[in-house]
Amino acid sequence: MAKITYIEHSGKKHEVEVANGLSVMEGARDNNIPGIEADCGGACACSTCHVYVDAAWAEKIPAKDAMEEDMLDFAWEPSELSRLTCQVKVTDDLDGLVVQLPEKQI
Repeated sequence: MAKITYIEHSGKKHEVEVANGLSVMEGARDNNIPGIEADCGGACACSTCHVYVDAAWAEKIPAKDAMEEDMLDFAWEPSELSRLTCQVKVTDDLDGLVVQLPEKQI
């Protein structure tokens, strides 16, 4: 289990525990975190679970694959820290992960 902090665009923080094996998106969904829409349900077919990973974590999480890179082209104001939370699986190594939600999802 890992504690993950989701920070809304407004700055409001939500620290929740997410079980290993779930995605960061499922952790947000299961804990009613506002700002993660997850329209495709985690199939990497949209960009509505887009976040910016805290810079301290950028090198600690698995790299993006080509499909995620393609979907991020459709995200609101993507950056090098952008990730789709449906593609990041929770492990003990992610304990303390911090993600910032964008102003909106598209």
